[in-house]
Amino acid sequence: MVDPADAIEKARAAVTERAELPGMSLMEHLEELRKRIIHSAAYLAVGFFVAFYFREKIFAFMQIPLDKLHLPVTNKLNYMHPMDPMNYYLYASLIGGAILAAPFILYQVWLFIAPGLYQREKRFVVPFMAATIGLFLAGASFGYFFVLPGALKVLIVGFGSRFNPVITVEDYTNFFLSVILGLGISFELPILIFFLAMFGLVSPRFLWKNIRYAVLIVFLVAAIITPSPDPWTMCIYAVPMLALYVVGIAVAWWVHPDRRRKKEKAAAAA
Repeated sequence: MVDPADAIEKARAAVTERAELPGMSLMEHLEELRKRIIHSAAYLAVGFFVAFYFREKIFAFMQIPLDKLHLPVTNKLNYMHPMDPMNYYLYASLIGGAILAAPFILYQVWLFIAPGLYQREKRFVVPFMAATIGLFLAGASFGYFFVLPGALKVLIVGFGSRFNPVITVEDYTNFFLSVILGLGISFELPILIFFLAMFGLVSPRFLWKNIRYAVLIVFLVAAIITPSPDPWTMCIYAVPMLALYVVGIAVAWWVHPDRRRKKEKAAAAA
Protein backbone atom coordinates (compact mmCIF):
# COMPACT_ATOMS: atom_id res chain seq x y z
CA MET A 1 0.00 0.00 0.00
CA VAL A 2 1.20 3.48 -0.86
CA ASP A 3 2.01 5.64 2.13
CA PRO A 4 -0.25 8.75 1.94
CA ALA A 5 2.38 10.89 3.63
CA ASP A 6 4.98 9.80 1.09
CA ALA A 7 2.63 10.56 -1.80
CA ILE A 8 1.88 14.00 -0.40
CA GLU A 9 5.57 14.69 0.01
CA LYS A 10 6.30 13.70 -3.60
CA ALA A 11 3.48 15.88 -4.89
CA ARG A 12 4.69 18.78 -2.78
CA ALA A 13 8.22 18.35 -4.16
CA ALA A 14 6.91 18.38 -7.73
CA VAL A 15 4.87 21.52 -7.09
CA THR A 16 7.81 23.21 -5.38
CA GLU A 17 10.09 22.47 -8.31
CA ARG A 18 7.56 23.96 -10.71
CA ALA A 19 7.06 27.01 -8.57
CA GLU A 20 7.54 30.34 -10.24
CA LEU A 21 11.19 31.14 -10.80
CA PRO A 22 12.60 34.23 -9.12
CA GLY A 23 12.24 37.14 -11.52
CA MET A 24 14.99 39.49 -12.65
CA SER A 25 14.55 43.06 -13.78
CA LEU A 26 15.81 44.28 -17.14
CA MET A 27 18.76 46.02 -15.52
CA GLU A 28 19.66 42.85 -13.61
CA HIS A 29 19.58 40.87 -16.87
CA LEU A 30 21.81 43.45 -18.57
CA GLU A 31 24.22 43.46 -15.64
CA GLU A 32 24.40 39.67 -15.68
CA LEU A 33 24.97 39.73 -19.45
CA ARG A 34 27.76 42.31 -19.09
CA LYS A 35 29.42 40.19 -16.42
CA ARG A 36 29.34 37.05 -18.55
CA ILE A 37 30.65 38.90 -21.63
CA ILE A 38 33.58 40.34 -19.65
CA HIS A 39 34.47 36.92 -18.25
CA SER A 40 34.20 35.32 -21.70
CA ALA A 41 36.39 38.04 -23.24
CA ALA A 42 39.02 37.46 -20.54
CA TYR A 43 39.05 33.70 -21.23
CA LEU A 44 39.28 34.39 -24.97
CA ALA A 45 42.24 36.74 -24.44
CA VAL A 46 44.08 34.14 -22.37
CA GLY A 47 43.39 31.49 -25.01
CA PHE A 48 44.62 33.85 -27.76
CA PHE A 49 47.98 34.49 -26.07
CA VAL A 50 48.47 30.78 -25.38
CA ALA A 51 47.70 29.94 -29.02
CA PHE A 52 49.95 32.77 -30.27
CA TYR A 53 52.83 31.36 -28.24
CA PHE A 54 52.41 28.06 -30.11
CA ARG A 55 51.70 29.72 -33.47
CA GLU A 56 54.42 27.82 -35.32
CA LYS A 57 53.05 24.47 -34.16
CA ILE A 58 49.54 25.58 -35.17
CA PHE A 59 50.88 26.56 -38.61
CA ALA A 60 52.59 23.18 -39.03
CA PHE A 61 49.41 21.40 -37.94
CA MET A 62 47.28 23.31 -40.43
CA GLN A 63 49.66 22.67 -43.33
CA ILE A 64 49.95 18.88 -42.85
CA PRO A 65 47.03 18.09 -45.26
CA LEU A 66 48.68 20.26 -47.92
CA ASP A 67 52.14 18.75 -47.35
CA LYS A 68 50.77 15.23 -47.82
CA LEU A 69 49.85 16.04 -51.44
CA HIS A 70 53.57 16.12 -52.38
CA LEU A 71 53.01 18.74 -55.05
CA PRO A 72 55.64 19.09 -57.80
CA VAL A 73 56.12 22.70 -56.70
CA THR A 74 57.08 23.92 -53.26
CA ASN A 75 54.48 23.46 -50.56
CA LYS A 76 55.27 26.83 -49.03
CA LEU A 77 52.26 29.10 -48.99
CA ASN A 78 52.48 32.35 -50.93
CA TYR A 79 51.39 35.81 -49.88
CA MET A 80 50.49 38.92 -51.83
CA HIS A 81 50.73 41.59 -49.11
CA PRO A 82 53.46 42.20 -46.51
CA MET A 83 50.86 41.98 -43.73
CA ASP A 84 49.52 38.57 -44.79
CA PRO A 85 51.91 36.37 -42.71
CA MET A 86 51.27 38.37 -39.54
CA ASN A 87 47.53 38.43 -40.21
CA TYR A 88 47.65 34.66 -40.63
CA TYR A 89 49.29 34.14 -37.24
CA LEU A 90 46.86 36.52 -35.55
CA TYR A 91 43.82 34.94 -37.19
CA ALA A 92 44.94 31.37 -36.50
CA SER A 93 45.78 32.29 -32.89
CA LEU A 94 42.35 33.86 -32.43
CA ILE A 95 40.57 30.74 -33.70
CA GLY A 96 42.85 28.47 -31.70
CA GLY A 97 42.35 30.60 -28.59
CA ALA A 98 38.58 30.49 -29.05
CA ILE A 99 38.71 26.69 -29.20
CA LEU A 100 40.90 26.54 -26.08
CA ALA A 101 38.61 28.93 -24.22
CA ALA A 102 35.40 27.30 -25.47
CA PRO A 103 34.72 25.22 -22.30
CA PHE A 104 35.00 28.31 -20.10
CA ILE A 105 32.96 30.48 -22.46
CA LEU A 106 30.24 27.82 -22.71
CA TYR A 107 30.11 27.68 -18.93
CA GLN A 108 29.52 31.44 -18.86
CA VAL A 109 26.66 30.95 -21.33
CA TRP A 110 25.21 28.30 -19.05
CA LEU A 111 25.52 30.58 -16.00
CA PHE A 112 23.62 33.27 -17.89
CA ILE A 113 20.66 31.04 -18.80
CA ALA A 114 20.68 28.97 -15.58
CA PRO A 115 18.50 31.41 -13.55
CA GLY A 116 15.69 30.80 -16.07
CA LEU A 117 15.80 27.03 -15.67
CA TYR A 118 14.10 24.75 -13.19
CA GLN A 119 16.14 22.76 -10.73
CA ARG A 120 15.88 19.51 -12.71
CA GLU A 121 16.91 21.28 -15.89
CA LYS A 122 20.08 22.62 -14.26
CA ARG A 123 21.44 19.10 -13.92
CA PHE A 124 22.04 19.12 -17.68
CA VAL A 125 25.10 21.38 -17.29
CA VAL A 126 27.64 18.52 -17.32
CA PRO A 127 26.06 16.66 -20.29
CA PHE A 128 25.69 20.00 -22.09
CA MET A 129 29.38 20.90 -21.65
CA ALA A 130 30.65 17.43 -22.54
CA ALA A 131 28.36 17.02 -25.56
CA THR A 132 29.02 20.51 -26.95
CA ILE A 133 32.80 20.19 -26.78
CA GLY A 134 32.81 16.55 -27.86
CA LEU A 135 30.57 17.13 -30.88
CA PHE A 136 32.59 20.13 -32.04
CA LEU A 137 35.86 18.22 -31.75
CA ALA A 138 34.30 15.24 -33.54
CA GLY A 139 33.16 17.44 -36.42
CA ALA A 140 36.49 19.28 -36.63
CA SER A 141 38.42 15.97 -36.54
CA PHE A 142 36.19 14.52 -39.24
CA GLY A 143 36.90 17.54 -41.40
CA TYR A 144 40.66 17.53 -40.74
CA PHE A 145 41.35 13.83 -41.24
CA PHE A 146 38.83 12.99 -43.98
CA VAL A 147 37.08 15.88 -45.70
CA LEU A 148 39.96 18.36 -46.03
CA PRO A 149 42.55 15.91 -47.46
CA GLY A 150 39.97 14.49 -49.86
CA ALA A 151 38.87 17.93 -51.01
CA LEU A 152 42.46 19.12 -51.55
CA LYS A 153 43.25 15.99 -53.53
CA VAL A 154 40.18 16.36 -55.74
CA LEU A 155 40.61 20.11 -56.31
CA ILE A 156 44.39 20.38 -56.67
CA VAL A 157 45.59 16.97 -57.84
CA GLY A 158 42.41 16.15 -59.77
CA PHE A 159 40.86 19.22 -61.37
CA GLY A 160 44.05 21.25 -61.10
CA SER A 161 46.48 18.63 -62.42
CA ARG A 162 47.10 20.57 -65.66
CA PHE A 163 47.77 23.84 -63.85
CA ASN A 164 50.40 25.24 -61.51
CA PRO A 165 48.91 25.90 -58.05
CA VAL A 166 49.76 29.22 -56.39
CA ILE A 167 48.13 28.90 -52.98
CA THR A 168 48.19 32.00 -50.80
CA VAL A 169 48.21 32.13 -47.03
CA GLU A 170 44.86 33.91 -46.95
CA ASP A 171 43.13 31.54 -49.36
CA TYR A 172 44.36 28.38 -47.68
CA THR A 173 43.53 29.67 -44.19
CA ASN A 174 40.00 30.59 -45.23
CA PHE A 175 39.54 27.24 -46.95
CA PHE A 176 40.93 25.31 -43.97
CA LEU A 177 38.76 27.11 -41.44
CA SER A 178 35.62 26.90 -43.59
CA VAL A 179 35.93 23.10 -43.60
CA ILE A 180 37.00 22.61 -39.98
CA LEU A 181 34.72 25.19 -38.37
CA GLY A 182 31.86 24.43 -40.76
CA LEU A 183 31.80 20.76 -39.80
CA GLY A 184 32.51 21.49 -36.15
CA ILE A 185 29.53 23.84 -35.95
CA SER A 186 27.25 21.60 -38.02
CA PHE A 187 27.93 18.75 -35.57
CA GLU A 188 26.32 20.92 -32.87
CA LEU A 189 22.87 20.19 -34.33
CA PRO A 190 21.81 17.94 -31.39
CA ILE A 191 22.71 20.76 -28.97
CA LEU A 192 20.48 23.19 -30.88
CA ILE A 193 17.64 20.67 -30.82
CA PHE A 194 18.33 20.10 -27.10
CA PHE A 195 17.58 23.73 -26.24
CA LEU A 196 14.65 24.05 -28.64
CA ALA A 197 13.06 20.92 -27.14
CA MET A 198 13.85 21.81 -23.53
CA PHE A 199 11.99 25.11 -23.89
CA GLY A 200 9.11 23.37 -25.71
CA LEU A 201 9.70 25.06 -29.08
CA VAL A 202 9.93 21.74 -30.94
CA SER A 203 8.77 18.23 -30.09
CA PRO A 204 10.05 14.78 -31.12
CA ARG A 205 6.83 14.21 -33.06
CA PHE A 206 7.33 17.46 -34.98
CA LEU A 207 10.97 16.61 -35.80
CA TRP A 208 10.12 13.11 -36.97
CA LYS A 209 7.10 14.23 -38.98
CA ASN A 210 9.19 16.80 -40.87
CA ILE A 211 12.27 14.66 -41.39
CA ARG A 212 11.89 14.82 -45.18
CA TYR A 213 12.26 18.61 -45.02
CA ALA A 214 15.27 18.15 -42.75
CA VAL A 215 16.88 15.89 -45.37
CA LEU A 216 16.31 18.54 -48.03
CA ILE A 217 17.73 21.33 -45.86
CA VAL A 218 20.76 19.24 -44.85
CA PHE A 219 21.65 18.50 -48.47
CA LEU A 220 21.18 22.15 -49.42
CA VAL A 221 23.51 23.22 -46.62
CA ALA A 222 26.00 20.52 -47.62
CA ALA A 223 25.89 21.71 -51.24
CA ILE A 224 26.64 25.27 -50.10
CA ILE A 225 29.51 24.56 -47.70
CA THR A 226 31.12 21.61 -49.52
CA PRO A 227 34.53 22.62 -50.90
CA SER A 228 34.27 20.23 -53.84
CA PRO A 229 31.66 20.13 -56.65
CA ASP A 230 31.31 16.34 -56.77
CA PRO A 231 28.23 14.71 -55.16
CA TRP A 232 30.31 12.26 -53.10
CA THR A 233 31.89 15.05 -51.06
CA MET A 234 28.45 16.56 -50.52
CA CYS A 235 27.23 13.19 -49.19
CA ILE A 236 30.23 13.03 -46.84
CA TYR A 237 28.98 16.28 -45.34
CA ALA A 238 25.30 15.38 -45.36
CA VAL A 239 25.28 11.84 -43.93
CA PRO A 240 26.78 12.75 -40.52
CA MET A 241 24.41 15.72 -40.24
CA LEU A 242 21.42 13.47 -40.92
CA ALA A 243 22.64 10.99 -38.31
CA LEU A 244 22.97 13.86 -35.83
CA TYR A 245 19.43 14.98 -36.65
CA VAL A 246 18.16 11.52 -35.68
CA VAL A 247 20.20 11.75 -32.48
CA GLY A 248 18.58 15.14 -31.92
CA ILE A 249 15.13 13.55 -32.11
CA ALA A 250 16.12 11.19 -29.28
CA VAL A 251 17.50 14.14 -27.30
CA ALA A 252 14.25 16.05 -27.84
CA TRP A 253 12.24 13.11 -26.51
CA TRP A 254 14.50 12.99 -23.44
CA VAL A 255 14.26 16.67 -22.44
CA HIS A 256 10.87 17.76 -23.78
CA PRO A 257 8.59 19.27 -21.08
CA ASP A 258 5.67 16.93 -21.93
CA ARG A 259 7.71 13.87 -20.98
CA ARG A 260 8.86 15.48 -17.74
CA ARG A 261 5.27 16.42 -16.85
CA LYS A 262 4.15 12.82 -17.36
CA LYS A 263 6.95 11.60 -15.10
CA GLU A 264 5.96 14.13 -12.42
CA LYS A 265 2.31 13.11 -12.61
CA ALA A 266 3.27 9.47 -12.36
CA ALA A 267 5.52 10.22 -9.38
CA ALA A 268 2.77 12.21 -7.67
CA ALA A 269 0.20 9.47 -8.26
CA ALA A 270 2.51 6.69 -6.98
